[in-house]
Amino acid sequence: MARSLKVAVVGAGVSGLVTARELQREGQQVVVYEKSNQIGGTWVYSPQVESDPLSLDPKREIVHSSLYYSLETNLPRRLMGFSDYPFTIRKNGELRTFPGHQEVLQFLNNFVQDFGLLDFIRFNTEVVRVEQQNDQWVVESRRRTCDALSSSEEIFEAVVVCNGHYTIPKVADLPGIKSWPGKQIHSHNYRVPEPFRDQVVIVIGAGPSAMDIGQEITKVAKEVHLSSRSPEIKVSKLEMFNNLWQHSKIEYCYENGLVAFQDGTSVAADIILHCTGYKYDFYFLRTNGTVTIDDNRVGPLYKHVFPPELAPGLSFVGLTYRAVTFFMIEVQAKWVASVLSGKVILPPKEEMLHDVEQHYRLMEENRIPKHHTHRLPLDPFEYLNWVAAQVGFPVDTQLLEIYHKFFEFICGASWIKFREQDVESWIN
Repeated sequence: MARSLKVAVVGAGVSGLVTARELQREGQQVVVYEKSNQIGGTWVYSPQVESDPLSLDPKREIVHSSLYYSLETNLPRRLMGFSDYPFTIRKNGELRTFPGHQEVLQFLNNFVQDFGLLDFIRFNTEVVRVEQQNDQWVVESRRRTCDALSSSEEIFEAVVVCNGHYTIPKVADLPGIKSWPGKQIHSHNYRVPEPFRDQVVIVIGAGPSAMDIGQEITKVAKEVHLSSRSPEIKVSKLEMFNNLWQHSKIEYCYENGLVAFQDGTSVAADIILHCTGYKYDFYFLRTNGTVTIDDNRVGPLYKHVFPPELAPGLSFVGLTYRAVTFFMIEVQAKWVASVLSGKVILPPKEEMLHDVEQHYRLMEENRIPKHHTHRLPLDPFEYLNWVAAQVGFPVDTQLLEIYHKFFEFICGASWIKFREQDVESWIN
């Protein structure tokens, strides 16, 4: 017989919502804590940015979302739904191949309504402490009502951490930057291109946000120079743009405003835009060092979800990346819910710790940096199939085919060009 537990879920973004649904399906008593006044997490757009454009000032008011106004998904719509809840939100009557953030948020709101999740969510309630006491978990929260704050503690038998990881920026450590006179900003605080008008801008990074933002600000900037630390990058002017160049890693920033690259070129720049990723942050979690964050390695975690010393009472959903994200979150949530209900039994603690150590060892042998611990391999379905198998949940082979076909397509085309292709024609 399945057991019913009282379970706290931290965060009402995609991970928290799907986890709440799976826990509720398993008969658990669910409470979802959400510090803002709506669901959606990182998919909630706000024009508000932080007072410190690099987000380094500890006294700043933290803005949760990192969305810029024009953002669209970097996966096709067919890869953005759940196994039993496809993405069908339309814009102007059309199902777009790459939906905008407004459509994703509408999809999530529909998901909450259709599965009756609203009653489980406590809005305007921030979790400030999660701590184990006598095999139970104390969750201390702070609730904002009008202009008043009230604190409370509640006891749970399990906690699932789903607070996201796109809020606390990582900033590149550039030689000479302390004396460089220009402006700096992290993409966390980028919303629209207008502040870059007539400026010479260096964009650091080679991920989707760097490419998207770099392309967008070419419409207003004087020059845009993309800088990547990849050793394969060579200086070049990108096709289709009159003012966009690709460079290698920054070598030095000079007091006269000049920025030199390792490819031997230099640019007199006005702004450096850091599209350099984010840090995992669980400021509320008290585990006496059992779970730590070291260079963005959260651990030790068995299969990126369960800390062996504290399982199954504590778990994490949504840490892994470079995958079919919504489906990945769904199978992790199903696994957590099944373990907590008693339908699935985790291996002994020693076996889980050995698995984690083996994962770390393989990373070292393959010279994979520690900060990529939670990045799935080029073929993420090996991991997804394993997690899905724990709960007897078959992976849709069509989903796998679409994923591989999509990445074969974009690997053979320029990232900046591929959205113009008729991707939907071969997905259907």
